[in-house]
Amino acid sequence: MAQMTGGEALAAALVAHEVAVVFGLPGVQLDWAFDALYAVQDRIRVIHTRHEQATSYMADGYARTTGRPGVCLVVPGPGLLNAASGLATAYACSSPVLCLAGQIASDLIDRGRGVLHEVPRQLELAGSFTKWAARALAPGEVPGLVATAFEQLASGRPRPVLIEVPPDILQAVGDVGPIERGAAPARPSGDPDLLEAAAKALGEAKQPVIFVGGGILRAEAWEELRELAEMLQAPVVMSANGKGAISARHYLAQNMVAGRELLPQADVVFVAGTRFVQPATSTWGPRPDQTVIQMDIDPEEIGRNTPVAVGIAADLKAGLAELVNRVPRHNRKRPSREEELTALKERIDDLLFELQPQASYAQVIREELPDDGILVNESTQVGYWSNLGFPVYEPNTFLTSGYQGTLGYGFATSLGAQVGNPGKRVVSINGDGGFMYNVQELSTAVRHGINLVTIVFNDNAYGNVRRIQKENFGGRTIASDLLNPDFVKLAESFGVEGRRAEGPEGLRAALRDALASDHPTLIEVPVGEMPSIWPIVFAGRRD
Repeated sequence: MAQMTGGEALAAALVAHEVAVVFGLPGVQLDWAFDALYAVQDRIRVIHTRHEQATSYMADGYARTTGRPGVCLVVPGPGLLNAASGLATAYACSSPVLCLAGQIASDLIDRGRGVLHEVPRQLELAGSFTKWAARALAPGEVPGLVATAFEQLASGRPRPVLIEVPPDILQAVGDVGPIERGAAPARPSGDPDLLEAAAKALGEAKQPVIFVGGGILRAEAWEELRELAEMLQAPVVMSANGKGAISARHYLAQNMVAGRELLPQADVVFVAGTRFVQPATSTWGPRPDQTVIQMDIDPEEIGRNTPVAVGIAADLKAGLAELVNRVPRHNRKRPSREEELTALKERIDDLLFELQPQASYAQVIREELPDDGILVNESTQVGYWSNLGFPVYEPNTFLTSGYQGTLGYGFATSLGAQVGNPGKRVVSINGDGGFMYNVQELSTAVRHGINLVTIVFNDNAYGNVRRIQKENFGGRTIASDLLNPDFVKLAESFGVEGRRAEGPEGLRAALRDALASDHPTLIEVPVGEMPSIWPIVFAGRRD
């Protein structure tokens, strides 16, 4: 046993779990936690933000691009509520984020006395956007809860977890036992009988097709997926969150637009690490005569959106490795489908390229960004196009906000991605509306030397809302126009290099210079109204 404050126990447990960065914002209930972090600055970098929202977004961007848990630290009540949007986004995207939240004094919790930052039932509230949440009520409890938190992050479906520690516990001195790391979780490969049934169905299939999502990336199962797909000559349709599971240069790599043509022709459909919502809710979704096989680490996901013939609860890396071993015993002789599927890719690419200027802006970004460069998407017109058409060559290099569709998440998330990947270039694309949600974090970029390239497409509106109002409501626009600052001057006032670029080729020149620089850069791109991509996105959807 050692005598430690709760804050010291927390810092020691984070060190034991090899946490390298904490994204946080201090406040009175966290004084003893930050003082403990001061003592371990040689092992844990503390990046403080200008808003709690950015702490959770940065932790998410760090986690999804490195594969290591991202950690954020916020005060209770309004601090946690501010961070909730980032935690909800991480929850939607199955991202391993540990939120460390303050509390009010332990003897006042849920008593309704109205003390500073009190929110009734905070732990219960956190259950809406975490997979596990707990409270420490003694310094000696802190290391064990941290170990459990990391076990939760590494087992099953990775989603945010939360530990709250009241300020009196952070300050109190108590006996703390040996601080140890949590046990490494098992990686279940799935029921052998179900795996054999799946292998037989896939091996005997005439035209199998594979649908995958972000679960492949969380499980680091891309090599197993590629091997299985090549064995079956099965096209791999990737959701936006699954982009990069197979390089876009591979002829088997397809997007959801191609999926509309591929799925109706398939006799066996293999669904792995995806909710499968878009196909399942479309007129071109699975038919009763098609065999659907689903594999997911989350048993509750299997069969949620479409009936399945074979459902396998498994870690995708282990489960796909099992299929790679089992399928050859059943696999028919298969000619290469390269010519056919390459032609399909080219036809879909040509279709998407007709949507201008979004396609040209995205093409410029792809051509200038290195293969291992990271693009963090946003709820903006170029972003919507990129969900379908942006080529991704390596895993974990394309981020979205998942089903949350969290406007304004992208810039702060990009900062976390850049912190986690100092040797790679990260580009953040934004609309003017969403960018202003976290514009204050330009200060964080400069203060902490985060060399991010930020692009702001400026149409002086919530452009998507404005177009919908014009098209669907007789041109009656309301609350969709925006009064913006001069983004170049704004960036420069924070110490960020500001550039203004006209058109795709102007963006190319500005982006090339920014990627070669060693300091954060903002590029403003003035744009007009852009054509809607939604008819392509939602074609065949059942309302």
